[in-house]
Amino acid sequence: MKIKIAPSLLSADFSNLGRAAREAEDAGADLLHFDIMDGHFVPNITFGPMVVRAVRPLARIPFETHLMISNPDDYIEEFVDAGADAVGVHVETCPHLHRTVQRIKSLGAQATVVLNPATPVGALEEIVDYIDAVLVMTVNPGFGAQEFIESMPDKIARTRAMLDRTGREIDLAVDGGVSRETVRRVVEAGANVLIAGNSVFTNPEGAQRAVGELRKLAEAASASWICTSSG
Repeated sequence: MKIKIAPSLLSADFSNLGRAAREAEDAGADLLHFDIMDGHFVPNITFGPMVVRAVRPLARIPFETHLMISNPDDYIEEFVDAGADAVGVHVETCPHLHRTVQRIKSLGAQATVVLNPATPVGALEEIVDYIDAVLVMTVNPGFGAQEFIESMPDKIARTRAMLDRTGREIDLAVDGGVSRETVRRVVEAGANVLIAGNSVFTNPEGAQRAVGELRKLAEAASASWICTSSG
């Protein structure tokens, strides 16, 4: 599947989010990731729909809003109206997950389901046929610049196997600790969407260099994995 790089604005300069969005797009990013936190589901507070709406005219690439909030159903329509092309919701916060996914898709957005590190892959079994993407958290959500959890490549591989069994092309994203040191492992495990904040927006060589390097490493890992699996 196509490798996609999704810079996360969580690690950008909050006083210059518009500039950061343009830098990400100019660097060749495939989409822009908004980590939405409410201080309840996760111990941090970040953006709301107004920020997404303000940034939307400044970049043409798709926007994904990752709702790390306690009541995502109350805000899905607001984020789509603000310009979100995809909405990610956590298994852990959606007691009626099918209904939530149906709501996202009825509004014309793509539906992503997110798993926390300790949530088993089996939680996807009854929803996998209805979604556009899965996001596996490779750190505990709430803060940027965390250390990658070492057991996650195995979980990514098991998730990819489940997605492949559907016969559909479903994106598998990873978020947390994605850097040039971890990119090969997550791609070889089956991820094709790399959400990276700190390694893009705090890179001293700039976003252009950071996105290009991540893509080069990821595509090399993907090609190596395809050759190994087919051989």
